[in-house]
Amino acid sequence: MPRTISHDAYTPRPEHRFTFGLWTVGNPGRDPFGDAVRPVLSPSYIVEKLGALGAYGVNFHDNDLVPRDATAAERDSIVREFRKALGASGVKVPMATTNLFGDPVFRDGAFTSNDARVRRHAIQKTMRAMDLGKEFGAETYVFWGGREGTETNAGKNVIEAMKWFRDALNFLCEYSIAQGYDYRFAIEPKPNEPRGDIFLPTIGHALAFIYTLDRPDMVGLNPEVAHDSISGLDFSHGVAQAIEANKLFHIDLNAQKPGRYDQDHRFGSEDIKQSFFLVKLLEDSGYEGMRHFDSHAYRTEDEQGVWDFAAGSMRTYLILKEKVAAFHADKEIQHLLGELGKRGAAPGKRISYGKDADAIRNETFDLDAMRKQGYAYERLDQLTVELLLGAR
Repeated sequence: MPRTISHDAYTPRPEHRFTFGLWTVGNPGRDPFGDAVRPVLSPSYIVEKLGALGAYGVNFHDNDLVPRDATAAERDSIVREFRKALGASGVKVPMATTNLFGDPVFRDGAFTSNDARVRRHAIQKTMRAMDLGKEFGAETYVFWGGREGTETNAGKNVIEAMKWFRDALNFLCEYSIAQGYDYRFAIEPKPNEPRGDIFLPTIGHALAFIYTLDRPDMVGLNPEVAHDSISGLDFSHGVAQAIEANKLFHIDLNAQKPGRYDQDHRFGSEDIKQSFFLVKLLEDSGYEGMRHFDSHAYRTEDEQGVWDFAAGSMRTYLILKEKVAAFHADKEIQHLLGELGKRGAAPGKRISYGKDADAIRNETFDLDAMRKQGYAYERLDQLTVELLLGAR
């Protein structure tokens, strides 16, 4: 059984909207150099455990729930059992996705494979997976292009690949409308792994691509901490851009050491300060979507370690959420931020040509004074660190 969480303020509840994937807590610990170290957990058992821990929901790839070689009768039996588990636990299914990377047929990509038959099969598989997700009430549908990319540019015309990718998403948007599914689609960027270079590698690439689609209003983003951190990017900056564009449809929370393989560690386990600023961004912006933990327990763990990992992921988020409240209540921090606000950093301090053109053209600036004035960021950062370390 999961260990008891002693602090009520940090006990997760469904209203916190924490979710996990069947593939996350169900990860058996297999890696490229070693076999599985934990038994396979059934979807229904995972749902039962997550419900007991206070999670809101569970997400799945099509084949996480229904094996790709299942017969129609086996599929129906699995669906019935899973639905029963959801009903008993109260756990929801807010998001679904398709495995377009595991089958050898997708070795050159799915929507961007050089083989047109593979591209059509990928669309068919996604249509059926969308049907499955909607059976359980999923509202968001994620696209992670794990095999959409190259090892050598000699083998792929990237301009054509982008057209194929666009065609696929345009097609699937129309399918969602035709079926009355009302899905919100979310692209999940990643720079590399398992392909040497993956198409749409960053939040910015994906945002630009979205506005070339026939129905850009239906498509947004599902950014992941580890995917930006692999490349050394500041994840919260990209998330802020997605929020500002009204394109943060879903988010994957985990932890990652920059420059490493995709580690998918427990949220907050590597960079507490960056995790804090991410939680602050989500909470301050009023983000109402899922807080999805796309991560897994260390390979050293047994099953108990899996539930410790899941409980710890949610607990860390809630601790950091409390730290955000402390940040807003800290008089010295707020005084420094207030001084910046007086200099024009407060929200709403924006310009427009029609209103400000003449004033800016004729404005006189005291450049000597401006050059001498600091911003007190060292003090702000130190106070933030002290708050996170419990010294304030």
